[in-house]
Formats: sequence, C-alpha cells, structure tokens
Amino acid sequence: MTLYPKLILDALSTVRYPGNGKNIVEAEMVADNLRIDGMKVSFSIIFEKPTDPFMKSVVKSAETAIHTYVSKEVEVTITTESKQAARPEPGKLLPQVKNVIAVSSGKGGVGKSTVAANLAVALSKLGYKVGLLDADIFGPSVPKMFQVEDARPYAEEVGGRDLIVPVEKYGIELLSIGFFVSPEQATLWRGAMASNALKQLVGDAKWGELDYFVLDTPPGTSDIHLTLLQNLAITGAVIVSTPQEVALADARKGINMYQNDKVNVPILGLVENMAWFTPAELPENKYYLFGKEGTKRLAEELNVPLLGQIPIVQSICEGGDNGTPVALNEDSITGQAFIELARNVVEQTEKRNAEMAPTLIVQTHK
Repeated sequence: MTLYPKLILDALSTVRYPGNGKNIVEAEMVADNLRIDGMKVSFSIIFEKPTDPFMKSVVKSAETAIHTYVSKEVEVTITTESKQAARPEPGKLLPQVKNVIAVSSGKGGVGKSTVAANLAVALSKLGYKVGLLDADIFGPSVPKMFQVEDARPYAEEVGGRDLIVPVEKYGIELLSIGFFVSPEQATLWRGAMASNALKQLVGDAKWGELDYFVLDTPPGTSDIHLTLLQNLAITGAVIVSTPQEVALADARKGINMYQNDKVNVPILGLVENMAWFTPAELPENKYYLFGKEGTKRLAEELNVPLLGQIPIVQSICEGGDNGTPVALNEDSITGQAFIELARNVVEQTEKRNAEMAPTLIVQTHK
C-alpha cells in the first residue's frame, strides 16, 4: 500500500474539534509538516493554547481515524503545537517580582482582607511597587474594598501569550476572581476549578516589575493554599488574628501550615487586628473588646515578631465599604498603624532575605 498526503488528510477531515464543531483540516489545525516515510506518518496538530482541554482527545481521534480509514498498519506520530506560548513552569511565574507576601488567617472574620488591602496601600505609600492578588476565590472582597467592582480586565498580547492586565487603583496592581464573576452569584466550583482560576490570575497576568506581591489568601487551610505553595515561591507569611483565644487557636494552625517541613515558608510575623476600640471623639481611650494583647503573647511564645496592632475605628469599616482603604489617610490613627505595619513587614522581609535562602515551591507527588 502506498500512502500519500490526500489519503491522510481525508482521514483527518473526519475528526471534529469539539470547541467549534469544525473538522481539524477545515479548521486549519493540521500543520504543514506532514511527513510520509513508507508506512510511517508524522505531523502536528495546532491548538490555540497549550492548555486546550480537548488536546488529548483530538490527538487520539486523529490517530484512530488514520487507522480506521487508511490502514491499521500505519505507524502514526502526532505532536502538538500551540499558537500561544506556554505559561512558565511553577516557581518561575513571576520573574520580575522581588517579594511574595502571603497574608493569612486561621479563621474568617478577623479582618485579613482589610489588613491585606491596607498593607498593600501602605507599602505603596512608602514608595514600593505593589501588586495585590485576591486569592480568596469563594469570597472575593478586593473589588469592593478598592471601589473597582465594575472593572473588567482585558487581555494584552505579550511575548506570544495573551495576558490579563491587572486593574490599577491607588498605584496598586489589582486582580481578583471577583472581576470575572457576578457579585450576586455564589461561586459554586470544585477545588480543581478554583485552583485553575487562581493559576490563571497568577501565571497568565501581566504583573511586571513589583517590589511586593501581596496575596490575600482564603481563611483556614485549603486547596487554594496548596495551589499557591505549589506555584509560587512565597517569601514570607503574615498571620492575622484578633486577641480572642478562639482566633489564636486557629492562628496556630495557619502558622503550622507554613512551618510544615514540606512547606518551609518563613513567618514574617503576626498582626493583631481589632486590638482595641478607640472612639473617634476619645482618641486616647482604649477599650479591649476581644481581650488584651493575646496575639502579642502568641508572638512571644512562638518567637516571631509582632508586626502591628490595629485598633478598631469606625473609619476602617467605612473605608472598606466605600472603596477608600484607611491607610490612604496617613494622619489617622489606623493610617499610622498600617504605615507602621508596612515598615515592619519591609524590615522583616529584608532581614529574612539577608539571612535565609529563597523559598522553594512545594513539589507535587503523583
């Protein structure tokens, strides 16, 4: 039997690409590198993206079509190409980012997102280039806290890849899953879907040069944390807690996750949020609503720095709700507290970088 190109292409024209219903020859997915050597056939199939979900099934169908319509004796070799360049491998996703800071809490409701947002603002006010990623896939709050709920990021081609361009507000680069889902709809995703969305926000975005990349992580310990640890070399973690004993117990779990011997992410320090209540009309008064200095004692016990104590002031809630983080006002009590927090984070990050080797990503074992 003699093989010739039309015989092969006629067989391949029976294979449909599920994404558009066209056959792969009509869709111009068969590359022009078809080679025939006796009963050996080799060629490439071109896909839009290296992550195309139909890639394996289309390749298998193409091989089956040749064996069905040409001959079972044909030795078929199919390679794949993509129009878009591949995403860099884990650990090399953000080559121009100097420091990745994970802001975490053992439980919800301790003000972690408020701390992350205001830390980012305060770092920017200190003159650093800052990015903030809302990694809380199921409860994104960054769009509201920065008053950019209507923002719809667009893609820009960079080096053969379509990259999401972060939204800029107050000089900070922002991305959140909240930009891509309806705020009225619950995000009903399985873990794998959420992890893939997060990988896109990290690896398929145009983050550029940043001094600090702040991650607002979900509360607790979850798939999302593992995805971050497997894809990003996190410089250090900042743990947020309130002074309450129940919050402190959960903070320990968050600390333990990062200190696990398979993870080894340094703890830069703890932040005591809602440390005390100060009425605006009585700025010298402190009312310890949730206990006094519990986070400070935990920091001493674990021998990690207490990076800051953030008081409860009504303006924090109002700032979060109306999209103007309180750290923008450096003259306020809380504005000063967040600037002090940012200075301490910078100091501990520089100390960590001088004394310790870079963090490695957590390896996946299959």
